[in-house]
Amino acid sequence: MHIPSWLPRFPVGLFAIPVGLLALGGAWRRATQFGWAWARDVGDLLAWSALVLLAVLLLIYLAKTLRHPQTIAAEFTHALAGSLMALIPLSLLLCVIYFGTPGHTGWLLFTLATLALQGVIAIRIVAIITTASLPAGAVTPALYVPPVAGGLVGGMALQTLGYPGWAALLFGMGLASWALLEIRVLNRLFEGAMPEAMRPTIGLELAPATVGTLAVATLWPQLPGELLIIGLGIAAGPLVAVLARYKWWRQVPFAIGFWSFSFPVAAFAAALIEVVRRGGWPPAIAGTGLALASVVIAFLVLRTLRLLAQGRLIPAAPMQAARP
Repeated sequence: MHIPSWLPRFPVGLFAIPVGLLALGGAWRRATQFGWAWARDVGDLLAWSALVLLAVLLLIYLAKTLRHPQTIAAEFTHALAGSLMALIPLSLLLCVIYFGTPGHTGWLLFTLATLALQGVIAIRIVAIITTASLPAGAVTPALYVPPVAGGLVGGMALQTLGYPGWAALLFGMGLASWALLEIRVLNRLFEGAMPEAMRPTIGLELAPATVGTLAVATLWPQLPGELLIIGLGIAAGPLVAVLARYKWWRQVPFAIGFWSFSFPVAAFAAALIEVVRRGGWPPAIAGTGLALASVVIAFLVLRTLRLLAQGRLIPAAPMQAARP
């Protein structure tokens, strides 16, 4: 049986694509609260497209795991690739949020298994951070994905299935992880430019505040928009910091890593929809935010398809493992 030569180089970062599409689909579905019935069709199209893509990526990654287990093991110990592995359970949790049914045992078991996988990856990251064994050059916003996104998105998944108490517990764990990582990551970002290969992950700096605000809106639907907007205000700080360094990361050629912007902008749009709806603001404000998020992700899709057409979607060499 012929084994593709690119299989060992298949990057786990590609799972950021279904993550971004599912998040944007969820934002569009929330827009139906303004009476925009067609928004549900857009959301479903994005979510089902993401699901098909996710299934393909999972099959390819399973083949890589079976054929090249040593490569997978090496990536697990790599600070960046190991963190991005959490995109796999994160995408599955977003599927639960979009497609899950409350009170369904199958969905609950699926979610618990996914959270267990997320936990394994998160424990690995927390261990190397708390033992001071993480090289300074390996500190990137990608470290947020396993513990922070896992807690916040995991909480939303459990809320969707009808377990608000456990959802709040995971939300608290996500906040604690954010506090643990924030100082370390910000210190590294303010020290100077990251290596070029890691610069595209700068978009993940926007994620904790935006996803956290969306999680609060999901777990506590009775909260008024005036409180939720505080979260968007907090998110404005990282946004300014990232945009202020536009020339710094814009000099890097486009790569899959730039999908790091997709989840944060989609989460921001979804949170803005909740703020506008609960605060009684003009729906056009939410529509503008949703349109901007859609344009950003459409741009990422087009650039990714261009990489695929040019045969540059898969990197030329596998990422070297950086063992702490």
